[in-house]
Amino acid sequence: VQLVESGGGSVQTGESLRLFCAGPGYRYSTATMAWFRQAPGKAREGVAAISSAGATLYADSVKGRFTISRDNAENTLLLEMNELKPEDTGTYYCAGGAWQLLLRPTAYNYWGRGTQVTVS
Repeated sequence: VQLVESGGGSVQTGESLRLFCAGPGYRYSTATMAWFRQAPGKAREGVAAISSAGATLYADSVKGRFTISRDNAENTLLLEMNELKPEDTGTYYCAGGAWQLLLRPTAYNYWGRGTQVTVS
């Protein structure tokens, strides 16, 4: 299973970005999916997760600014990021294959290679 992220880039503080994750052949509809991020020198941290039924979980640092959504028919996972801050900078990873709504990296079986987000 290969997940592919896109949509990263460099923006100014307060601006917005939308990240996409596509997984041809992966049955998005059957498991929880999530976005994680990792800044240089820091551990990977969970940003947002969404269950197959649409329940969501967010890290406190992004609540009210980020929105995760999924389109099972299109096999797409999205992350809408608003009011971006410099501390949001990092490589963002799409993850799938979890069976619980968690923001713990070890709960996920499939990962993309990441897309860079830089906020200055």
